[in-house]
Amino acid sequence: MSFKMEPTPEICELAKVCRENSQIAPELFAEYDVKKGLRDVNGNGVRAGLTRISTIIAKEEKNGESIPCAGRLYYRGIDIRDLTSGFYNDGRFGFEETAYLILYGKLPTEEELKNFNEVLSDSRSLPKNFVRDIIMKAPSNDMMNTLARSVLTLYSYDKNSDDTSLENVMRQCLMLIAVFPMLSVYGYHAYNHYNKDKSLYIHRPDPALSTAENILRMLRPDMKYSQLEAQVLDMALVLHMDHGGGNNSTFTTHVISSSGTDTYSVMAAALGSLKGPKHGGANIKVVKMFHDIWKNVHDHKDENEVREYLKKILHKEAFDKAGLIYGFGHAIYSVSDPRALIFKQFVEKLAESKHKKAEYDLYAMIERLAPEVIAEERKMYKGVSVNVDFYSGFVYSMLELPLELYTPMFACARIVGWSAHRMEELINVDKIIRPAYIGIQELTEYVSLDKR
Repeated sequence: MSFKMEPTPEICELAKVCRENSQIAPELFAEYDVKKGLRDVNGNGVRAGLTRISTIIAKEEKNGESIPCAGRLYYRGIDIRDLTSGFYNDGRFGFEETAYLILYGKLPTEEELKNFNEVLSDSRSLPKNFVRDIIMKAPSNDMMNTLARSVLTLYSYDKNSDDTSLENVMRQCLMLIAVFPMLSVYGYHAYNHYNKDKSLYIHRPDPALSTAENILRMLRPDMKYSQLEAQVLDMALVLHMDHGGGNNSTFTTHVISSSGTDTYSVMAAALGSLKGPKHGGANIKVVKMFHDIWKNVHDHKDENEVREYLKKILHKEAFDKAGLIYGFGHAIYSVSDPRALIFKQFVEKLAESKHKKAEYDLYAMIERLAPEVIAEERKMYKGVSVNVDFYSGFVYSMLELPLELYTPMFACARIVGWSAHRMEELINVDKIIRPAYIGIQELTEYVSLDKR
């Protein structure tokens, strides 16, 4: 028997039966007061937990009314704007310092940061022959699948894989934070070699370098990069590190951790969530949309022409005909996404160094025009602004990261937040997460097989 790659007619018929018998009338959600997607009609998430790790503020209470405000993001109570300007102005890379803050709840001293860097550096290695035996075999077209498979396989190499004591989970999490970049980049090189017939090279990380520097070192054939490139990638990792407990992959981390399972299973589940295009793939859509606009708009400085093309995208007449301008809007932010505002200033510097000023100017024009076009064409319950995905894809393209690594880069950052939330769940909650679902199927009698 061969491994079937496409659904057979019989399976398609079964899918039809499944669809017919599984549909739920939309009005029933309102009737039973069930929040679809765990969000109310205004898009606010149902409160499902408490966290100290990060805080998002998108509204302020004034005279008893909730008013949208400029978005603010806090890591362990520290404003992300102050945090990023602090390490950047001092000429330091911020990934490791921010990871320490998120994991342990306080900013490290110089000595603590030095020791933490050494722990990460010592953890930045894979089991013997792991690259050859696991990563190089059966490379996937999607690096997120490769990453998840590698994480699950690491379970087999861990003698204390099922130990959920805080000390052991912390060891596992620090190891995964350290090796995620290796698993991602090596997975891409295997795919690039075996699936696309390109040259193969595997560079070892340098223990003296930061996480961002090592990513660029391992990715590029000549291992070379500029200081600005490493700083911008480092900033991207910091800005993607955590975003409250309610985003899909972090909530997944809480749910799976509450069952008492092992760290590797938890992180593989989180990766599966992040792989979903509604969560982790938005910046890829932004880059593809931008290329489409660049190709089809004749004068990139003509605001009217750009505006009209954005309307075509909204009307499902252009690009992927989904009717979405990607990189705009957010489940929480309505006035502004603080991560996008921070990122933008570094994007411009990188664009100038890469001689991409014309592309940056078009991005900036779209950032300004798209909210106006969306407001004109769509009935909305809240404002819409540019989000962090709008510029991150542009940055990754300028850093010569392949599209296949965009979402894994997100994972290399978010693994820190997942780790902190996993430990927070284990420390504070001893109940398995089990929300209620209301059964609405009409009861019926069993009919014997010969009478159906």
